[in-house]
Amino acid sequence: MNTVLIRHWSAFNKALETRDITCDLDGKTLDLATVVAGARYGKGVSLSQTTREQVCRSEAALKKHLADGELVYGVNTGFGGSADTTTRAVNKLQENLLQMLQAGIKVDGSIPLAANKQNENILPLDDPTSATIMPESWTRATMIIRLNCLALGASGIRQSVLDVLLQMIEHHITPMVPLRGSISASGDLNPLSYIGGAMQGHPSIRVWKRDRDLDCQVQGADLALAESSIPPVRLDAKEGLAIVNGTATSAAVGALALHEALGLAAVSQVLAAMSVEALHGMSESFDPFFARVRPHLGQMTAANNLNGFLSKSKLLNNGDALMPGSLRQDRYSIRTSAQWTGPILEDLELAYQQISAELNSVTDNPLIDTTGDRARILHGGNFQAKSVTSAMEKARQAVQSMGRMLFAQCTELIDPSKNNGLPPNLSADEPSISFTFKGVDILIAALQSELGYLANPVGSHVQTAEMGNQALNSLALISGRYTLEAVTVLSQMAAAHLVSVCQALDLRVLHLQFMRALQHDFVKIFDESLKVQTVPSKDHLTLSRKVWYAFSKQIGQLQSVDSCNRFHEAARAILPVLLTELSPPNVSSSVIQSWINRLGSQAVDLYRRTLEAYCRSPDASPYLGEASRKMYAYVRQSLKIPFITEETLWRPTDPSGKQCGEAVAPPLPTMGDVIGMAYDAIRRGSLYMVAVECIGNVEQEVAKSDTSLKRYRSDERMSKI
Repeated sequence: MNTVLIRHWSAFNKALETRDITCDLDGKTLDLATVVAGARYGKGVSLSQTTREQVCRSEAALKKHLADGELVYGVNTGFGGSADTTTRAVNKLQENLLQMLQAGIKVDGSIPLAANKQNENILPLDDPTSATIMPESWTRATMIIRLNCLALGASGIRQSVLDVLLQMIEHHITPMVPLRGSISASGDLNPLSYIGGAMQGHPSIRVWKRDRDLDCQVQGADLALAESSIPPVRLDAKEGLAIVNGTATSAAVGALALHEALGLAAVSQVLAAMSVEALHGMSESFDPFFARVRPHLGQMTAANNLNGFLSKSKLLNNGDALMPGSLRQDRYSIRTSAQWTGPILEDLELAYQQISAELNSVTDNPLIDTTGDRARILHGGNFQAKSVTSAMEKARQAVQSMGRMLFAQCTELIDPSKNNGLPPNLSADEPSISFTFKGVDILIAALQSELGYLANPVGSHVQTAEMGNQALNSLALISGRYTLEAVTVLSQMAAAHLVSVCQALDLRVLHLQFMRALQHDFVKIFDESLKVQTVPSKDHLTLSRKVWYAFSKQIGQLQSVDSCNRFHEAARAILPVLLTELSPPNVSSSVIQSWINRLGSQAVDLYRRTLEAYCRSPDASPYLGEASRKMYAYVRQSLKIPFITEETLWRPTDPSGKQCGEAVAPPLPTMGDVIGMAYDAIRRGSLYMVAVECIGNVEQEVAKSDTSLKRYRSDERMSKI
């Protein structure tokens, strides 16, 4: 799976770096990276010169069969359940096909709707454009894929038709296509008919038209084509059918969804490693032995990634310092993350293979085979998009499973009964008045519930359509749409988890720095106040360690108590230990009580100084593993997402405009705004790059290890010789 991920992102980065043309389309070599780069980043494509000869052969073969008087479905017959009709008006037939299919509902404000004067000021339920029209990137991806499929030369259409579609892509003329209305049976007839209509210069089909700077205007297709000197298509035999009868829209949405799912799979693995560190978990769960005795390839990949991510971490629990009463092993959310992630990676790899094959498939009907001595026209069902549905159902289930893992990890970070000593609600301030991440806990519960609903299969809801002819229909586009919706939800959850786990890592490091400083003070106070001449130095050291253990354990268990009381309570809790170990002849109870009071006060003062110093310059990087360090640095330095305290979030101001308790009110965000910064980085793709780089680093280390092992074995063989 790492190979697929790294290869895809390498190709994607290369496509983004290309100044103009990213790919010569030949019907055989289009990849997912090119589709995403062309659809979302405006990168161009071209037609391979090798395709022109085959396209011409296909066109000539179709015309010969028609001249010989053959009946060819959709060329001189009707369509679907009406294929029992025949006609000689083959051009008019193609025009009427597109007219018949353009039945999708789209509201873009260009056509005045009937108005009820009593309700003309009523607020809409949704944004009409986004609610009824596909995003521009979906349609642009559709156009690239459809052009590639037609370029293979098995559809019987003229080269000039392909040239018009290519010019529209080059000039960034993208039709507004209805969001709903396709069952992806005889391909995505409804949405593709609007692309065909735009190619014809239909004035009522509106398009987005972008200039070289990608500034956009909306206008009719006729004007857009004319301004770009693109001749409108006049449909000839089969050309309308060749345009609409295919899976390009399903494949386009599926490709865009899969690209995001692959990126989120990389991010979720890094987040899992960060969660292990933040929860002070153990790396032994990812020991290679587990995968050797349970050799699932996905589990091997995930465990190897997590092992590499955690390399050099100073926050892991190696088991040596386990206290009595502590869990000997981590909870499932991190301990079984490799076993949980493994099948997800395997499903996504299979989905990648399915979508990649679909990008280079001819999916209209009938098809023209010119490979033999005599060209054949074959009637079949390559337009049935079940392969895309299969890929999307797997991808959407994978998205839900990723969300379930992140949800479990994030809730454990926030819950003081499960987070191994972190403050409740990941609050850096006093827990009695600050509940920093409690709202996040509620947010991710809502998101995960929605992911659970979206994970339900779409392909099981097939209805018979079109006079009973389309009794099997894939619903691939609907499945792709819901997968992209699930990706949006998971992206928000991943953003919330990322902000939470960076906060948790800071709090873990803050606590570690405080406890190390406190232990130094503790030893000094213990030696000064409770030095007992009659107790041997060896026993004195043992007693010091025993008391420190009891004190530090109490501090970890009292995270829900404000700092002014927490350390005094923790100090008082060790009184039974001292009274048991020190009998009155050796030391008086007043001395013990004085020492306890001093210890509590010293701890309170030290904690406040440590917190203030850390808040001025928070940096957990020196303590983190390889991947966590890279992701943490990106979050704190590149995205400027801060360590959250009551000073970093907005609070009400007094009437003078000053912040309550502050001199001036700075423009501070809400917690949702902070998470939104991480979400935006995911949607822009920059966070994926960081996660994929982490996986690439692991692969490089594995390659080095393999090379060293081969060299060692070679040297060993030579020494035996």
